[in-house]
This record gives sequence, structure tokens and C-alpha cells, in this order.
Amino acid sequence: MRNIRLLLQYEGTRYQGWQRQQSTDHTIQGKLETLLSKMCKETIEIQGSGRTDAGVHALGQVANFHTNSEMTVEEMQTYMNTYLPEDIAVLQVAEAGSRFHSRLNASGKHYIYRVINSGIPDVFLRRYAIRVPEKLDLDAMRKAASYLCGEHDFKSFTSAKKGKKSTVRRIDSIEIIQEDALLTFSFQGNGFLHHMIRILMGTLLEVGKGERSPESIPELLDAKNRELAGPLMPAKGLTLVEIFFS
Repeated sequence: MRNIRLLLQYEGTRYQGWQRQQSTDHTIQGKLETLLSKMCKETIEIQGSGRTDAGVHALGQVANFHTNSEMTVEEMQTYMNTYLPEDIAVLQVAEAGSRFHSRLNASGKHYIYRVINSGIPDVFLRRYAIRVPEKLDLDAMRKAASYLCGEHDFKSFTSAKKGKKSTVRRIDSIEIIQEDALLTFSFQGNGFLHHMIRILMGTLLEVGKGERSPESIPELLDAKNRELAGPLMPAKGLTLVEIFFS
């Protein structure tokens, strides 16, 4: 049986996230599995490198599936891009080793979160960025971000229900890039918890507005209490950029 690896791009605006759900047809995984099953003439289950939430976008999501189909990878890519909705695209299709698993083999992820720091809306970025009209202190946010880098228990920064799974993660870098009114927050790490980046963003924006100090971040990490962190920011500002494999 062949193992096929996909590189995908999608605009998450109208979808209820990556993971298939019985209550709706509007998930990325659901759309892909329906089409792949028809294309391969067999039931297909697809594995994604991560479960992006409702409204989150992806520039470089990786997924894989197993099939007995004899179609070439070029034929598969053409078929998929012909019949998928216009807000989902297949950038690459390739043969993968039998043991490749897009989620289990992932060693790191890169996300960005976009903010329009202006009182004037940006019509063309309205689906990909949130707008914050208040003046933001970028130096303070960068200092706060420096406390978040490294390996920590990020229990204060997740909406995940209590369980046995570890909430320890490693953030390799957080960069804040300014281009006129557009602020791009770039996060790279070995993995991120449910809602983690969106809660980190809520906390960093509180620092930027002067509502909390950068020096409060270590205490917040030590507290392991979600109620003490900033608000969960909207999904539309978040984009999965790239998945890394060791």
C-alpha cells in the first residue's frame, strides 16, 4: 500500500477547523477525505500534522494517507485541485516512506499571527488579521516574548481540559515584525497546545497596551492558571506557515 504525502494550503474562514466532525461537512479533513475516497475508489482516512481550529488558515499544512490507487502523484494533484473548493489547494503530492506519519514525525511548527495596529480597517486583510486601534509598545512586547522562549509549562496559556497530557512545550523564537500598520508575530517551537498562540497573543497585546508588565510573564508561567493570562484572540489572525520534520 502506498503512503502519499500532501502539502496543503487553505483559507480557514468558512471551515469548522481541520478535524472531521459528524455535525458538519465544513471541515478541511472532511472535504479532503470525501474527495480522496472518490478519487481512489476506496475509503480514505487522512492524517494531518495538526488540528487547526475553526477559522485558522494554513500556508503549509502537511498530511498523509494510504491508498492502493495506481494514479501517479501528478494525476492526484491535478484531480484534487480540479475538484476541491477554491479555498483549499494542494501544493505538492509525493510518495512517502511506509513509516511516515505527518503528525507523529513532526518536530516543529511555525505560525504567524497578524495584527493591524491602526484605527483604519484594512479591507484586504480583514480575513487574515485582527485590528487593534490602540498604540502598542513593541519594545515591551518583545521583552515579554523573551520570557516565553525556551521550555516551559504553558498550562496558563491553553484552553485544553485537565488531563494527563503534558503541557510542557518549547518555544524557539517569537519575532515581532512591523510593516507600516501591519504587525506580524512569528512563533516557532516544537509544538503548541490548544489555543496556546491565541492566548499568548492576548497576553502580549495586554503588555503592548500597558495593561500588564513584561516582568509579569515569569510569574504567569509559574502560576499554571489559565484565568490569569490574557484573552483568547480571534482565530482569523492565525496562520500555520510550515511544519518541520527531523
